[in-house]
Amino acid sequence: MKYNLKTPAVLLLADGTVFHGKTTEKFTSNRLGEICFNTGMTGYQEIFTDPSYFGQIMVTANAHIGNYGTNSDEGESDSVKISGLICKNFSFTPSRVNSDSSLESFLDEAHLPVIFDVDTRALVSHIRKHGAMNAIMSTDTENLETLMEELSQHPSMKGLELASKVSTKEAYTLGDKSSDHRIAVLDLGTKQNILRRLADRGGFIKVFPYDSSFEDLMEWDPTGIVISNGPGDPEPLTSAIELAKQCIEHEMPTFGICLGHQIMALSVGIPTFKMHNGHRGINHPIQNLKTGKSEITSQNHGFTIDKDATVSNSKVEISHIHLNDHSVAGIRIKDRPCFSVQYHPEAGPGPNDATYLFDDFFDMMTTHKIGA
Repeated sequence: MKYNLKTPAVLLLADGTVFHGKTTEKFTSNRLGEICFNTGMTGYQEIFTDPSYFGQIMVTANAHIGNYGTNSDEGESDSVKISGLICKNFSFTPSRVNSDSSLESFLDEAHLPVIFDVDTRALVSHIRKHGAMNAIMSTDTENLETLMEELSQHPSMKGLELASKVSTKEAYTLGDKSSDHRIAVLDLGTKQNILRRLADRGGFIKVFPYDSSFEDLMEWDPTGIVISNGPGDPEPLTSAIELAKQCIEHEMPTFGICLGHQIMALSVGIPTFKMHNGHRGINHPIQNLKTGKSEITSQNHGFTIDKDATVSNSKVEISHIHLNDHSVAGIRIKDRPCFSVQYHPEAGPGPNDATYLFDDFFDMMTTHKIGA
């Protein structure tokens, strides 16, 4: 299909700020979501398919998007999860030898709109200064008042439960059925690379829907539980919080990742809050407080746990700290085989500095069997 590359489009933020750009065709409908930005220089396909981004309009800080196309092996879920894409330069012709599709075709199949030729440096600066907020994408560039009225009806990310929108509907298994490590994954929006990391270490994995109970998981006789990443506010996920409480009480080896980290914190009474603009990128520095070593990590979260409440909580210890803003990046439950991190040790995209955490989890399952 030959597109009209001069179709004007508009991005309207909740504070009334307007950014103009172009799109490939007239949208069939306006797109709404929370505006956020990712600073990664690569990995756009993984970002667009990451369930943690459900309900968000993605701004890519890197100036060139689409230049290396897409590959069917590099998705983090079975579909595009972002609500829309905002970028500076959109590349229609990929140059990578092993790409099997252009980003243009990839997004067309997902019916995902993109606005390009946007001043993304100014947009990212605006978000950094004024915070993440709701936004609307449209080709109706003449009726901003009507767009603002539609935007005002869109719910805030604060208090929004989204795990149910991206979790599996039915439990399924993968990996080595004969493995001694039977890992139950509570799917709040899990990335495929988490499952790959577990399977690559010889685990047998069963993925459960987001609202599964501790009893549901225990009927499968797991040796460990992973509480996955996912989108939205952690506070409405009461069943997951209760599951985490039961994991801790029964001394079940448990590993929480990103949203799972927030769930773990809430289960021991540590509150969470919505960040000003979040952490989203693949070069965030973290320090392991036990070893003193630093690692460069992949991050994607708009909520985090309260540091003062974490320090004063007698049940936990801080294991990792974010070196940019000194926010809590990891906790361990004292005297329990339970830990969590606020970042993505599985990467995809991102560096592999933190993959040792999966080895720690497997070691924990080996040395601490429930009921032993």
